[in-house]
Amino acid sequence: MVASAIERIVVQATPQEKKAISAKAKKLGLPVSELMRRGATAYNPAESDAELGAVADAAMAAANRASDAIDDVLAFVEASNERIAAMEVKAGKDKKAA
Repeated sequence: MVASAIERIVVQATPQEKKAISAKAKKLGLPVSELMRRGATAYNPAESDAELGAVADAAMAAANRASDAIDDVLAFVEASNERIAAMEVKAGKDKKAA
């Protein structure tokens, strides 16, 4: 068996973060150091940025659809109010003619 060199990396964390990390490691049946190595190795900011960009694009599209729907509803209400006003004017004229 060949011994490999081991080096220590100190990671600073708040007490709450340390507790959460320790609990996650315990739940996964891993030493904290193994969990941290795996997490650091798996981290890829380019993928995260792309995923966040996709979420942001989807949110923007949803907001645009919602805005368009609101505009449609407001236009419908305005047209409805105009129809009601016209019917009220006509009803008033019909009463005076009778």
